[in-house]
Amino acid sequence: MNSRERLRTIISGKPADRCGFWLGQPDKATWPILHTYFGTKSDEELRLKLGDDFRWIGAWEYRDAKGLGMFPIPDKHSHGDPGPLANCDDVRQLDELYDWPRPQFMNFAATLQNLRSAGPYYRASGLWTCFYHNVMDLFGMENYMAFMYERPEIVQAVTDRVCRFYYDANERFFPLAGDDADAFFFGNDFGTQLDLICGPAQFDQFILPWFRRFTEQGHRFGKHVILHSCGAIHRVIGRLIDCDVNCLHPIQALARNMDAQTLAHDFGGRIAFLGGVDTQHLLVHGTPQDIRDEVRRLQDTLGPCLIVSPSHEAILPNVPPANIAAMAEAAVGG
Repeated sequence: MNSRERLRTIISGKPADRCGFWLGQPDKATWPILHTYFGTKSDEELRLKLGDDFRWIGAWEYRDAKGLGMFPIPDKHSHGDPGPLANCDDVRQLDELYDWPRPQFMNFAATLQNLRSAGPYYRASGLWTCFYHNVMDLFGMENYMAFMYERPEIVQAVTDRVCRFYYDANERFFPLAGDDADAFFFGNDFGTQLDLICGPAQFDQFILPWFRRFTEQGHRFGKHVILHSCGAIHRVIGRLIDCDVNCLHPIQALARNMDAQTLAHDFGGRIAFLGGVDTQHLLVHGTPQDIRDEVRRLQDTLGPCLIVSPSHEAILPNVPPANIAAMAEAAVGG
C-alpha cells in the first residue's frame, strides 16, 4: 500500500496498513533548521526521509490587474484591526468601499503541474477558502461579531460575496485538476483555546450554509473534504460531520474538549482525524521518548482512521528536530 492508497483508505473511514503521517507545513524559518539536522537539501527530500504520506498543493496564485492578491487589506496587522467595511451601514456601499476579487485572475498552472508530478502521495488541494477570516478582516473582529447582531443583512451580503468568489474559483479549478487531486482541503479557524469565536446560533446562520455548499462542491468533484480549524470547536463537530466533512485537522490537543479521548468517545468512527500531536507544549518541551509515547497513545485512541501530524501544521523553530524525528518514527514505524 503506497501513501496515496493509505490515506485514501484512512480518510474513507477504513483501516489501512498503518496510521498515516504528515509533517505539516513548517514555518519558513524552521526549514533550514530541519535540513541541517536531517542532512537534506529540499523540502521534498526531507518529507521522503521522514515517510510523509501527505502533500498539500493548494491553489494560491492570484494577481489582479493591479498586481494585488486575494482580499488585500493594506496596513492591517491583526484580525482585531478595523477593516475597510468597519463603518458600512448599507449593502449598497459595498462596491464603493472595497474592490472585490474576481475568479478570472486565478492562475492554476503551477498548482496543476505540482499535482501531476506529486508521485504516489496523497494530494490535498483547492483554494484555501478561508471565508470566515476574510469576512472578519473586512470588518475587523469586534465589528464582525457586533454586526452579526446589529447589521445581519450586511454580514450576509459580505459573506455571500467572499464565498461566491471561492466557489466560482473552485468551479474553475477542480475540473482542471481532475483525478490528480484527492481532497478539497480548506481552512477556517472557528475556535479559540476555550470555545467558538462566535456563538452556535450565529455559526448556524452565517457560517454553516456556505460551509455546507463547499463540502457539497468538493464531493461533487469526487474529492474527500478535509477541514482545517484550530481551536475548541467541539460544539460544532457534529454539525461538520452532518455536512459530510471526511477529515478534521489539526486537532488542537490542549484546547477545551479537543483531547483525543473526548474526540474518540464523541465522534470516533464518524470522521477521520489529522493532527493531534501537541505543538503548544509537548513538541516544544517534551523528550523524544515523550513524543513516541504520545504518538502511540493517539494511535491507540483515535486509530485506525488517524493521520499523525502536529496540532498546528506551521511547526515553529522552537520545536527540537529530534522531536520531529521521534514523531515520524513512531507514526511510520508503529
